[in-house]
Amino acid sequence: MSTIEYQVTGMTCGHCEMSVREEVSQIAGVDDIQVSAQSGKLIVTSTQPIDDAAVLAAVDEAGYSAVRA
Repeated sequence: MSTIEYQVTGMTCGHCEMSVREEVSQIAGVDDIQVSAQSGKLIVTSTQPIDDAAVLAAVDEAGYSAVRA
């Protein structure tokens, strides 16, 4: 199992968190998602390798930008 942390900019509320969680959850292999607008952190846990580009694209699709922490 692997856990990868990202720093997301632009999130301000629970709706923001929900949008990011919704998009990232569509990536195959993602088992758990923790997202906090307050800290700007997105933590993705998976049992198989997850492509960083896919996570970054999902965050972008939700309307925010992210970098791997």
